[in-house]
Amino acid sequence: MPKTLTFAILHFSIAFGIAYALTGDFLTGGLIAVLEPACNTVAYYFHEKLWNRLNKKAAADGGDAAGHGHSHILGTLRRMLRRGES
Repeated sequence: MPKTLTFAILHFSIAFGIAYALTGDFLTGGLIAVLEPACNTVAYYFHEKLWNRLNKKAAADGGDAAGHGHSHILGTLRRMLRRGES
C-alpha cells in the first residue's frame, strides 16, 4: 500500500506540474491533476473488463492465453473487431 500511495502522489504531482507549467494557473493545474487520474481509473476498469473477456475467449477457443502471450489475445481482438462484436 505505501508504494501505491507514493505512486499516486507522484502521478498527481507530475500532472499538476505539467498543467501548471502549461497554463500558469494553480486552479487549472489542480483540476487537471485530479481529473486526469480519475478518468484513467475509469478507463482502466473498462480496459480490465475487455482484457478479461479476451482471456476468456482465448481460453474458450482452445488456447491458453498465458501460454501464447499477447499474440493470441491480440488475434482474438482482431477477429472480434472484424466481426463487429462488442
